[in-house]
Amino acid sequence: MPGGSIYVQPNEKYTGSSPQWWYEKFWREDAPNRRKLRYVKAGVGFVIGVALGLRFELAGASALTGLLLAGLVYGGDWLLDWYSFYRTAVWRGARRGELITGRVLRRGLRRHGYQVLDGRAIRGQASIDHIVIGPGGVWIVDNESWPPDIEIACYAGRLFFGEKYGSKTAKALVERAEAFAELLTRETGVPVTITPMIAVHCGILPKGRPVVQAEGLTLLRPRTAARWIRAADGGVLNDAQIELLARTAARELQRV
Repeated sequence: MPGGSIYVQPNEKYTGSSPQWWYEKFWREDAPNRRKLRYVKAGVGFVIGVALGLRFELAGASALTGLLLAGLVYGGDWLLDWYSFYRTAVWRGARRGELITGRVLRRGLRRHGYQVLDGRAIRGQASIDHIVIGPGGVWIVDNESWPPDIEIACYAGRLFFGEKYGSKTAKALVERAEAFAELLTRETGVPVTITPMIAVHCGILPKGRPVVQAEGLTLLRPRTAARWIRAADGGVLNDAQIELLARTAARELQRV
């Protein structure tokens, strides 16, 4: 694919005439137009900078303030443009969402007494990207990515991805959480309820509070997941129970 990562193996899903391939193709072809618009914005910034210099009686330095503001506008616009493309990397197949989320969870949770296991499955059954065990309870976290123009929302208690219902996705993950909870409870004797979450790498979450909770599922950005878990009430599990559950999960759940 154009500009694909050498660290991620090619996948047929992201090649040929897939939406990801066309998105990247059009984005690169539109680069000259975005660059021209950036020059216009920088020009406006230069004029405003000069006007501000004159307004505050900096006649000798008005050209300098104009150049400074133009540079800031140009750099800021380039950064926003780059970031809008970068945030689609997982959806385009250029980065692996499970690696990103796993790193975020370990950095944000381990020092607070949580244990994070990556890539686990009940033998011959359901698999999950991450299982988190700590003072606030147990979570499973999956990674998903939707097209950058798809809105993820909850209406009347139902989950939507754009105009499509998300019930199938929610039901599957809730059932996986129940299966993992049943296994851990049976093997350890510790009553376990597992909360299912999806780390959303691409797609539009609500502004202001970028978290969607619907049909037993929580969807949020990877960088928010650790904070959300830490915000849960502590005291659900003690240190001995956390250690027992983590050891049992490592032993009984197959590594994938």
